[in-house]
Amino acid sequence: MFKCKTVWNKLAPLARASSMLCLQNARKSALRHGRRLEMVQKAQMSSGSAGGGGENTLYYVLIGATCLGAGVYAYRTVSGDKERYNERMIEIASRPKQEPQAAEAVAEVVTESIEDAAPLESIPEPSSEPVKCEPVAEEPLVTEADVESTETEPVAEAPVTEPIVEASIPEPTVESPIREPVVEASVTEPVAEAPAVAQSEEPLAPVVESETEPTPVIIAEHVPEALSGSESAADSKAAPAAEPVEPTAAPSDVPEHAPYLLIGGGTASFAAARSIRARDPGARVLIVTEESDLPYMRPPLSKELWFSDDPKAIETLRFKQWNGKERSIYFQPPSFYVSPADLAKVENGGVAVLTGRKVVHMDVRGNKVKLSDGAEISYEKCLIATGGVPRNLQVIDRAGEEVMKRTTLFRKIEDFRSLEKISREVKSITIIGGGFLGSELACALGRRSTDIGLEVIQMFPEKGNMGKVLPEYLSNWTTEKVRKEGVSVITDALVKNVTYKNDKLEIKLKDGRLFKTDHIVAAVGLEPSMELAKSAGLEVDSDFGGYRVNAELQARSNIWVAGDAACFYDINLGRRRVEHHDHAVVSGRLAGENMTGAIKPYWHQSMFWSDLGPDVGYEAIGIVDSSLPTVGVFAKATAKDTPKAATEQSGTGIRSESETEAVAGALKAETTATPPPIQQEEDYGKGVIFYLRDQVVVGIVLWNVFNRMPIARKIIKDGEQHADLNEVAKLFNIHED
Repeated sequence: MFKCKTVWNKLAPLARASSMLCLQNARKSALRHGRRLEMVQKAQMSSGSAGGGGENTLYYVLIGATCLGAGVYAYRTVSGDKERYNERMIEIASRPKQEPQAAEAVAEVVTESIEDAAPLESIPEPSSEPVKCEPVAEEPLVTEADVESTETEPVAEAPVTEPIVEASIPEPTVESPIREPVVEASVTEPVAEAPAVAQSEEPLAPVVESETEPTPVIIAEHVPEALSGSESAADSKAAPAAEPVEPTAAPSDVPEHAPYLLIGGGTASFAAARSIRARDPGARVLIVTEESDLPYMRPPLSKELWFSDDPKAIETLRFKQWNGKERSIYFQPPSFYVSPADLAKVENGGVAVLTGRKVVHMDVRGNKVKLSDGAEISYEKCLIATGGVPRNLQVIDRAGEEVMKRTTLFRKIEDFRSLEKISREVKSITIIGGGFLGSELACALGRRSTDIGLEVIQMFPEKGNMGKVLPEYLSNWTTEKVRKEGVSVITDALVKNVTYKNDKLEIKLKDGRLFKTDHIVAAVGLEPSMELAKSAGLEVDSDFGGYRVNAELQARSNIWVAGDAACFYDINLGRRRVEHHDHAVVSGRLAGENMTGAIKPYWHQSMFWSDLGPDVGYEAIGIVDSSLPTVGVFAKATAKDTPKAATEQSGTGIRSESETEAVAGALKAETTATPPPIQQEEDYGKGVIFYLRDQVVVGIVLWNVFNRMPIARKIIKDGEQHADLNEVAKLFNIHED
């Protein structure tokens, strides 16, 4: 072809010159003689002298050779197309048969396509040599009938790999089902297989008897995966042949919209829901919780439930308070809530709880969240009260599966039930942690250890129980109290590693001490849940953890945070994060009010309490850090100075529920005359411990002193310096008989 083109370029000027000369001679003759020239003169087309025909002969030969070459080229191109097409059809028909339906569908496509093209017998064997030629227009492998008979998109639009050629390929048409581009590649090249396979997959979709619209399968390797899940048309109803896709339609029990959406099913969420309903009686509130239980209180899990004499309490979760009154761990019975599916239909609104679901993504611009099952819920106001997850020791995380299987991170109802069962099956349990939770569980398990033959060990790095909270002398006293409950307390214990050998867990400390046990309870703190911070674009506090919120507990214009996950600004003590029941109640209540338009700042000083059994308990407020200077004022305790007596007087074991701000003014006036001499006895019957920072009281612990928390709250709120804290202690009436 290149030689012919070169010759033509050289002879073309000569041919054009001959044509022009003939045309000029013809015009001259017509003017002279007034008649048309004969045809013989036109046919000469020569630039030479009359009678010379060499140039004309060469011209005829050139034109004839060009036409002949074009015909040969077209013939070879069509033949190559047919060979390649039929080779593909044969390859498809010979593939392994995954299912009867798939084989029948492929056979139909192959038969129809070959009948439209040409019989297989008349087509020569495919050549394995590469064919070099210029590309022709690419046309699809789907007929018009195929396009009309399927609900999916045409194959021509599938994102398959395009052949690489030197010239541009026109857009595909539907005029012919046979032609395809022939490129400089072997006919067995896998690049060109995708269109043919896509053609055979199109008729497979109607075979699946699925209620949903079939999803087109584009990649050839996906066909066996789609078909292997169904051995028959009936089985395919449960396992569609199409590729799995994320569900976009919400399940029937998930409402599409909730005016008030509360993420988390703990104390803060329930307090917020109750507050929202109080200010807006017709409000529709939806609580989404990852747990399978309705909202419940956590303190009894480490306190009263362990002292219950009722064997059914483990299942019913009903317990007796220290005052003997029975109550449930749940805030409200199931009848209090409405069904999530009926939330939008209830006439006067209500509170619905969606259990077993987790919010995994927040779209703050679109005001909607995405659940773990793919469902989406839009909202108008949203509260994040996700709480936290128990921390674990790194040495346990790295210890392996056998150690983790024998370790409990105590937080939920299921953790309580599991540990209660384990305590009756094993011979030794070791509690790592000397804080509130660790000390409470140690006392609870220690008291029943004698009856069930259980060894209870508690170890922590501090010098005594609650060593980070209580002053050293009171921490040491508490440690002795725990030991009297039957617990082996190991102080100054830094865990180096934990291993599993001979059906025992071996805990090795950094000082070389080794302890063997059957089960470990890690009670080393809480990590706030902040998984939604990234998708929601919320700020996380780098010092205290949790979501940073303003004084109104607001993180964004229509998003609030309450409970353990909130890092709030305390107008008296600065930025803080609190992990206690009372804070969850108060912050949830305030967040609910602000969600309904109250715009109230969080000035309340939340309290927390801990009971080491029914005889010793304390309540605390503010910053209680043993590294701060402290002043303790103690007196001799009486029979009414116990947690048991306190619940008898208040009527509830959840002491924060009995508080009202009106109590503070009433109790302040009850200051008695000069008290008897202050007794600093080693039994520390009852007393008040003041925590100071720059001579100002920032924290107070009421030791076996109950129902006086409003007074302590007012002292911290005032933020004044006191020259004599003995005078301040008179406000708590600790010297009364």
